[in-house]
Amino acid sequence: MAEPADITLLDRARDAAGRGDWRLTYELLAPAHAATGLSGSALELLAMSAYASGHVDVTIDAWERLHTEAIRGGNHLAAAGAAARVALHLLFDTALLAPIRGWVARAERLLDGHGDTPVHAWLAVVRSYERMLSGDFERARQWARRAIDIGTIHEPTAAALGRVAEARCLILQGDVAAGIELLNEAAVAAVSGEIDPLSTGVVYCEVVCAFQAIAQYDLAEQWTQAMERWRQGQPVGSIHGRCRIHRAEILRLRGACGEAEREALAACDELRPYLRRELGWPLTELGRIRLRKGDLAGAEAAFIEAQENGWDPQPGLALMRLAQGDVALALGLIQEALDHPATVPSKELPPNSDLRRAPLLDAYVEIAIAAGEISRAESAAVELTRIAEAFKSAALSAAALVARGRVQLALNDGASAAGLFEAAAHQWSEVVAPYESAAARLLLGQALTAAGHGARGNAETAAAGAMFDRLELPSPPQTAAMPASPPAREIRAGSTGEEHRFCREGDYWSVAFDGRTTRLRDAKGLRYLSRLLTQPGREIHALDLVIEDERAASPHDGDLDREASLALSRDAGEVLDRRAKEAYRRRLAEIESDLEEAHQCGDSYRTEQAMAERRFLARELARAVGLGGRDRRVGSNAERARASVTLAIRRAMARIRVAHPALGAHLDRTIRTGTFCVYLPDPRVPADWRVS
Repeated sequence: MAEPADITLLDRARDAAGRGDWRLTYELLAPAHAATGLSGSALELLAMSAYASGHVDVTIDAWERLHTEAIRGGNHLAAAGAAARVALHLLFDTALLAPIRGWVARAERLLDGHGDTPVHAWLAVVRSYERMLSGDFERARQWARRAIDIGTIHEPTAAALGRVAEARCLILQGDVAAGIELLNEAAVAAVSGEIDPLSTGVVYCEVVCAFQAIAQYDLAEQWTQAMERWRQGQPVGSIHGRCRIHRAEILRLRGACGEAEREALAACDELRPYLRRELGWPLTELGRIRLRKGDLAGAEAAFIEAQENGWDPQPGLALMRLAQGDVALALGLIQEALDHPATVPSKELPPNSDLRRAPLLDAYVEIAIAAGEISRAESAAVELTRIAEAFKSAALSAAALVARGRVQLALNDGASAAGLFEAAAHQWSEVVAPYESAAARLLLGQALTAAGHGARGNAETAAAGAMFDRLELPSPPQTAAMPASPPAREIRAGSTGEEHRFCREGDYWSVAFDGRTTRLRDAKGLRYLSRLLTQPGREIHALDLVIEDERAASPHDGDLDREASLALSRDAGEVLDRRAKEAYRRRLAEIESDLEEAHQCGDSYRTEQAMAERRFLARELARAVGLGGRDRRVGSNAERARASVTLAIRRAMARIRVAHPALGAHLDRTIRTGTFCVYLPDPRVPADWRVS
């Protein structure tokens, strides 16, 4: 491969990059690369501009090509530098740790015999984050110190990111004051202008993430505002979208949920080319905002899409189920999240630690009390209080006060509860969190009334209501247990050999499985499930499910057939293009190599982590390639059908899990939803269904 034949083109691209016009730089270089292939400095410039303008797959592909080019030319230092860049982009935009470890190992082999270089500093940064995301905080700090020491001499950006990594480890180990001091040092490096624009945004983003992870919202807000002032006119890479999520969270805290929702939706759009699995991060924030607005259907759609992207949407999903009145399911979800924390690492969330448990415990107290599990709620409140004291966060402390107050109110000690709720309301006011403050005052009104101070209780309730009105938000739903649907009439079958049955009987479905029969009120999701059960192993397009359901409701409407044909013909291309699919397959090969090494080392945690990443990538490829190897395509109508069908089926399966746990478990294992839905029978369980 050669430099572009037209040197003027490269000059124009360099000029555009110098002005910060990364989109124009990419538009100039990408066609030349597609036509003749770029190399050397031109390919490096393409990699930078591709990242800044939203083409992360092109970025990684370009650095991989530069790595191969340098290997062929015998330039081991350049090859190591390119490998380090691949690892960095995988770290910041996919958090797939197994491929990261593979590229770091390649770079380190190539650096054998070299003294300290900027590449060593970058590799130390990657090693530090990899260890931190794996929960090995002590080793992560050692790598962070190496990044700081080498980076101070050779690479200021690596030194700044090393400080962020060390700060986060110190905080996660309980030394909050020292961690905050280091975070401010790292942020000053971004303000000073000593590092390049792309790296400045990365440092800002890391600092804000760290502050929000410990609920230091005032500091997070200050640096978010500084980041936004820096970013004006410079929408580089995924940084703008990440900044939107931070701003959305702060807007939600401040009670501006309408603006917060707009920011979260924009973040989802901007980050789709980058985050892949971590797209669940903005989706979960969107769900939390909608839950606060009382939009339960919208919240459910966001949380489920986050879950489908491999993200853990808890505690939001459990709280949403509670708001829907399904207390049993909410309790099961939050208990599962606490007992079996997600092993998929994320740079945006603290690793499995006390900080990760805090919001789960907060939700657990509310849900457990609604379920009548007072002693379990009390234990969770005690643990949350201990965490709040350790991290010295006003927001965590206020949440712990509310949790303890809920327990005291449930124990009929209104006087003690009132004191705790009043203190929480004041603390939330100091944090400038009006919704949380109003919610605490609403509970204070209940506690005062329970303690025999009805007049004061009514006054606090009215004050809370007025605050919710000013915020234009509904008050939090009551947490008393309510049935999610009409009670199912359970019938024991006469024999465990009874056929499996999924039959419509007027407004109800009679469902028999594993010797047990139950009845469920009709819903779209149950109708979709019945169609899948009749054709095991066959992939059915979500749009087909919607159209058939509508046809059943309007059997004489022939326009539906024409609409189906038109809708299926309107699409926006393949789910994953050729480059993305090739990249996913390379990542899978790298994960297999890491798995083999983890097995040889006897590292069970690393093995579990790599297997989770393998499942994620395999699921993404399966989503893009259907039976027979055909490419699946995305379209506007088809996408709406995918979302609505998935949501309806998930709702139906949640109801089934409560009414018939054995069938719920079976369907969880065998039903696949998405653009194409399918029932894949478990060969261990006979599954000949009678459906009508």
